[in-house]
Amino acid sequence: QVQLVESGGGLVQAGGSLRLSCTASGRTFSSYVMGWFRQAPGKEREFVAGISWSGGRTYYADSVKGRFTISRDNAKKTVYLQMNSLKPEDTAVYSCAARTSIVDVTTETYDHWGQGTQVTVSS
Repeated sequence: QVQLVESGGGLVQAGGSLRLSCTASGRTFSSYVMGWFRQAPGKEREFVAGISWSGGRTYYADSVKGRFTISRDNAKKTVYLQMNSLKPEDTAVYSCAARTSIVDVTTETYDHWGQGTQVTVSS
């Protein structure tokens, strides 16, 4: 079992940057593939980024490619989402998630979810 806690959300102007963190409990963080998802008001939750167990492979939604970077520090049991050049349409609750398999990493079939952190981008 793993518990996930996100932090780093907030209010930022368009063009600005934020870095989200997701810290896990438990001793097996390195055995989990990690993902970031977001859900805007009135919209379905969508995949943002994913990262393999060691960080060697990363995956991004087309809408964030070139602007967002996912990374992880297994020693700190933390996965990060660096968000640059933020746009108002990036406004959403961002959640991290963990799964053991890298198959279908862009889908919502993750085993563990955090509570989420609000990101608001003003125009």
